[in-house]
Amino acid sequence: MTTSSKFLFKASLVAASVAAASSAYSAGFALNDHSATASGKALGGVAASNEDISASFWNPALFVNAKETTVYVSGAYVMPNMDVKLNSAEDATPALAGGAKDLSADGATNDSVDNTLVPAFYFAKPISDKTVAGISLNVPFGLSGDYGKDWAGRFHATETAIQDIALSFSLAHRVNSWASVGASVQIHRAEVVLESAVGTSTAAAGGEGIGRIEADDTSYGYSLGVALEPRKGTRVGLGYRSEVSFDFKGDVKYNNVTGVNAGLSGLGAGYQLINADVSDSIDFPSVLTLGVEQDLTPKLILGLSAIRTGWGSMDGINIDFDSNQPNSVLTFGFEDQWMYSAGLTYAYSDKLTLRTGFAMDDSPVTDEYRSARTPDGDRKWISIGGTYDFNDMASATFAFTHVMIEDVSVNRTGLTEDAARGTLKADYESSANVISVAMNMAF
Repeated sequence: MTTSSKFLFKASLVAASVAAASSAYSAGFALNDHSATASGKALGGVAASNEDISASFWNPALFVNAKETTVYVSGAYVMPNMDVKLNSAEDATPALAGGAKDLSADGATNDSVDNTLVPAFYFAKPISDKTVAGISLNVPFGLSGDYGKDWAGRFHATETAIQDIALSFSLAHRVNSWASVGASVQIHRAEVVLESAVGTSTAAAGGEGIGRIEADDTSYGYSLGVALEPRKGTRVGLGYRSEVSFDFKGDVKYNNVTGVNAGLSGLGAGYQLINADVSDSIDFPSVLTLGVEQDLTPKLILGLSAIRTGWGSMDGINIDFDSNQPNSVLTFGFEDQWMYSAGLTYAYSDKLTLRTGFAMDDSPVTDEYRSARTPDGDRKWISIGGTYDFNDMASATFAFTHVMIEDVSVNRTGLTEDAARGTLKADYESSANVISVAMNMAF
């Protein structure tokens, strides 16, 4: 009998419930809340943007946008909404104890996703006429969700949280009047919390308890970029962020599992649920961003982006327990996906710039492997925003984005990896609003 908490660690590491929750901006559990400037135009043309240094997250060559020492601070407040309609749920009570029990009466939780603040920070300092050094702090991946311990799908997931913080050190160099290149090295610190019910709802089979995993790791990555302006008013940019390989280590702690362990002994399982160290390895995906900007008039700019996220690197997880508890394997079935966006930037006056954009962002989650931890669907964004220049040295930027998420269904009824979790069928309706603000200051 495998435990739900094994699944917890695996599934949440890869697409934890925030994926369709607080990570409402981007499909999977990536975050794209790194710039209020870029958000206002739905990332349209972001890898080619000459507006400010915040586009360097997608293309480090764009640190050359700094002509003097510059600080850009951005924050996005993500307000997700997720309604869950439970269709059916059963636990994994063995036949000897009466067979699977219907949990549908326990219902669903409709406040399982949390509002989240996503910060971003950039600092740039020219070290010569052509070269700029930069430092940035971002949250590339993040999620947060809590179904509670009493809902009908508790053996599939109760609580999930993950946070990846990246500190980047960059150099960008203007090769000539129309070409720039850049690169960065990154230090990533990731933490994960995963919790679910274990056992069954049947007292005769040992009842149920709670398993909770906390794990973390520090890893490294890099990014490369090139920005071109082959003709005046036409800009092209290409940026690449590498995969980041994490070797998560932590521990699992069980509560109220005395009866569960008695049930395991009665079944001759050969192991007990005991507090122990855990470990697993997973590669967070690479991101390739292509951007094009065209000045349509002296005041109006069209931006186009195509962003490919290599979610296929997360094909599954094999978690190791430092006990007799057997390893558990979970298939993710993620697929590489593209996001496409278009944005307009309009210089309304010398002090006010307005933006709008639209994006289509495909989810990496497949119908076969969608779960309570990955209730993710394709997304569409509609964004507006603007920047007000107080003077030549300071400006404020705002953006508002409404994210429409495809209605999806979770149908966990035929996978052998759910043998200890039981079955779950539920429908999900999700959306989100995101408010972003930023300050840009030069010295």
